[in-house]
Amino acid sequence: MATTTTNGYRVTNPATGEVVEEFGFSTDAEVQEALAKSQAAYEDWGSRTIQERAAIVQRAAELFEERKEELARIAATEMGKPFHEGIEEAEFSSAIVGYYAEHGPAFVADQEVPTLADGKAMIQRLPIGVLLGIMPWNFPYYQVARFAGPNLVLGNTVLLKHAESCPRSALAIEEIFRDAGVPEGAYINLFATHEQISTIIEDNRVQGVSLTGSERAGAIIGAQAGKALKKAVLELGGSDPYVILDSDDIKGAASQAWGIRIYNTGQACNSNKRMIVMDDIFDEFVAELTTLAQAVSPANPLEPGENSYGPMSSRRAAEDLNAQVQDAVSKGATLHAGGVLSEGGDSYYSPAVLTGVTPDMRAYQEELFGPVAVVYKVSSDAEALELANNTPYGLGGAVFAKDEARARKIADKLQVGMANVNTPAGEGAELPFGGVKRSGFGRELGPLGMDEFVNKRLYFVAN
Repeated sequence: MATTTTNGYRVTNPATGEVVEEFGFSTDAEVQEALAKSQAAYEDWGSRTIQERAAIVQRAAELFEERKEELARIAATEMGKPFHEGIEEAEFSSAIVGYYAEHGPAFVADQEVPTLADGKAMIQRLPIGVLLGIMPWNFPYYQVARFAGPNLVLGNTVLLKHAESCPRSALAIEEIFRDAGVPEGAYINLFATHEQISTIIEDNRVQGVSLTGSERAGAIIGAQAGKALKKAVLELGGSDPYVILDSDDIKGAASQAWGIRIYNTGQACNSNKRMIVMDDIFDEFVAELTTLAQAVSPANPLEPGENSYGPMSSRRAAEDLNAQVQDAVSKGATLHAGGVLSEGGDSYYSPAVLTGVTPDMRAYQEELFGPVAVVYKVSSDAEALELANNTPYGLGGAVFAKDEARARKIADKLQVGMANVNTPAGEGAELPFGGVKRSGFGRELGPLGMDEFVNKRLYFVAN
């Protein structure tokens, strides 16, 4: 499945533009074989005790930790993630997988339902079978961990289609689960085509599909899953509001906001893509962002230094982001710093600060999936809330104020799946992640992450 070809999955180093390695697409026969193996594995894996499955998945968690440097090197080469951030991602993936290994048995314990009927009623949480995961390149390990971890513990089996730019990451994850003792067929990586994905979703052996990706991809996969009557979880884009009402330390607030915005080179679904700042602190806030943006310089993601930035995931991604920024500038927005696309074949785009964005600009409604801090000025809490909710997306949002009650008053009304007060985001293996509106539906992580692809079976025993 990993034969070299010019037509398939490929590793293109975004720091250089060099094609490092190529992998052929899975053949149709390999897809059918994977479906058969996954179904056969489910008959065995799903019938084991959850304690046995959890012990094996716990070993996978340990392997994510043990191999974190190798995983970080792969991510740096495939999608430009700075090495230290790759280490952090592998560690978080280990924590997520380990969380479900530890808490999974309790999450699926039988739940008694009080009833007036003459008998005892229970809700059982049981696996449903073969699942398809379609995962993105921006967090190549974390995204897979939060899908595969809970479902393997539950007893489902996994077919995994990773991003076409991350074949080495995909194979490394498959190797981790295999080396941990997950039986053959229970976790299978496929270098599938888009057409083969449609075939897999339609197959009667597949019971559900989870996608993390773009709004466009979500619409396609959601439609296919609906037509095939399959459960779907969609975690799509976001244009998260980051509202700052006041601060005793404006430079510190700007520094925190900047660090969040350029993490992973700005390529995170729930990063602070719209900074909404009160007018009396706006100028100082923007000035500090500009200073921070001017201080950074490009670096090799394998050897990132202080005040450095890596390449975006691909040349095309950098060009698309540049087009969005240039559209805004051509219509009157102000580019305070950065926003320079490299002239070579690499994917470097200097982190930017943009103000004066108006509704006629692409940047107002579209997600900016890269290192661009867009800052809006508001003059009242009501205006801040209105702007925060004026988006088709609804993933996350954060509100900051010295008076917690003031911040909570706005956060309570955010139309998002994750609202935060006086912190950029509440994050952890135990905290559910997901959105509303065009940011998708369903939840991952925490107890809710194990409650999606499950048969909540009523079990009633008469007296």
